Amino acid sequence: MANPSDMLHFTDAQKLTRPTAFSTMIKPVGSACNLDCDYCYYLGKANLYGGHQPKMSDELLERYISQYIEAVQVPVVTFCWHGGEPLLAGLEFFEKAVALQNKYRGNKQIENSLQTNGLLLNPEWCEFFRKNNFLIGISLDGPKEIHDAYRHDRGGHPTFDRVIRAVEMMAIHGVEYNTLSTINDRCAGQGKRVYEFMRSVSRFMQFLPVVEMVDGANHPNAPKRAAIVPPGTPGAKVAPWSITPKAFGRFMCDIFDEWVINDVGERFVQLFDITLAQWCGVQPSLCSFCPTCGDGLVVEHNGDVYMCDHFVYPEYRLGNIGKEHLRDLQRKPELFRFGIEKRNSLPSDCRKCEYLFACRGECPKHRFATTRRGESGLNTLCEGYKHFFSYTAPYMEQMRNLLAQGQEASLIIPWARQKRGMIR
Repeated sequence: MANPSDMLHFTDAQKLTRPTAFSTMIKPVGSACNLDCDYCYYLGKANLYGGHQPKMSDELLERYISQYIEAVQVPVVTFCWHGGEPLLAGLEFFEKAVALQNKYRGNKQIENSLQTNGLLLNPEWCEFFRKNNFLIGISLDGPKEIHDAYRHDRGGHPTFDRVIRAVEMMAIHGVEYNTLSTINDRCAGQGKRVYEFMRSVSRFMQFLPVVEMVDGANHPNAPKRAAIVPPGTPGAKVAPWSITPKAFGRFMCDIFDEWVINDVGERFVQLFDITLAQWCGVQPSLCSFCPTCGDGLVVEHNGDVYMCDHFVYPEYRLGNIGKEHLRDLQRKPELFRFGIEKRNSLPSDCRKCEYLFACRGECPKHRFATTRRGESGLNTLCEGYKHFFSYTAPYMEQMRNLLAQGQEASLIIPWARQKRGMIR
């Protein structure tokens, strides 16, 4: 019998022969940040570069932009600016970036998104983003006490009030934005409350579970910040800020309860959109829920390229755009193997699960649990996802049927209210 890890599917062959299309998450200042969030998975990456990560040089910026536009063989090229805190690169840096995009774009359409903590936003930044059609993701974990529990600045001061001012400023200046909220241990049992707050701030919301493994060893010269390590690291333990699988599932179901009777078509929650896409057989918008991965590279401040934002470790480094073209790095066989390993390393329980079509094993960075049979590689959030997919299944099926009939998914609202006994 063939080894599952060596299996190739027809879709794998299609991926190798189709026009090249991949995304990059560009880190213009590496992991440098003006915040010191307790749960941050990226601050420790500075250790890969001797603790110092300067701003990307103008020469390297031009090389990245020209190579990326050339490498992508589809009409739309999307740049995702990330960090750390990318605004530390300065407004002039991004003005140069847009000018370079226009220089090399040819007939291609350029789109830009940027993830920020919001503390450096001012009217000048907002006008730049509006003028150049940037989509801004702003990190906001919920009401003040939940947000400030872990998201503090370098001086240990809370940041909620400053983030809210940034959101208000973007709204005034007409900047398109969405919110990104982590689901950490402080969120347990708070789904409805968090959603009621977030819906007053944003129409487009992402809720991302925080589950990390940290180095469990007691090193005599260990840094204050716990070192986040990849799945399979000997001696690793679950970070204290992580959400439990059960609490995660309940949190998302509590949000869904409010959304499905009030906000379908008016408020958009990424996991709900992705789940409905899976029910409809449409490619999901987030790599975590695709059968394979490897299409989302990270480009660091010095040109180093890694296979994934959550696998920025030496063993996952593909090379450097200063020495090899980004196109050639993206075509490396080790990246292809990394991508199909997501699917081929699934435990047998996952392969037989009725919700595999929706979950796809989620992100490999969360696969550090074991099945009841003792197989490794189970997603630690499995219990929570199963609860969510099971709970929402009747509603997803109903929305899929509405869409198949050419109707709006929002027509589920009266059906959902009747199902809840709210309409008699």
